[in-house]
Amino acid sequence: MAHHSPRFLQLVNAVRVNIRECTVADVHERIAEGESILLFDVREESEFASGHLPGARSLGKGIIERDIEVVVPDCNQEIVLYCGGGFRSALAADNLQKMGYTNVISMDGGYRSWKEAGLPIEE
Repeated sequence: MAHHSPRFLQLVNAVRVNIRECTVADVHERIAEGESILLFDVREESEFASGHLPGARSLGKGIIERDIEVVVPDCNQEIVLYCGGGFRSALAADNLQKMGYTNVISMDGGYRSWKEAGLPIEE
């Protein structure tokens, strides 16, 4: 697991009380049941290219706030975000909520937990 600086972790923990989170199992179950999920990988493009969750679209943390209104114009649409471990996606979820998005969920554990669970990956 990546080592994160104390101030970064403080920032993430401060926003976690304001956002909704789900587990890797929650997302996997929804995909397995054929549910159509608006799933965004907020990692860098190079991370996305090396492997990502089935059906996920890349919308990196550096650009999601800039581009989300074009990609998802409906502020009530459910959006599930994930990153490497659930930290960047938590920050992105908080920012989207501040922009008026009402149904944003961050996947705790991120890609790392998904992969460790042996779940399917697209490359």
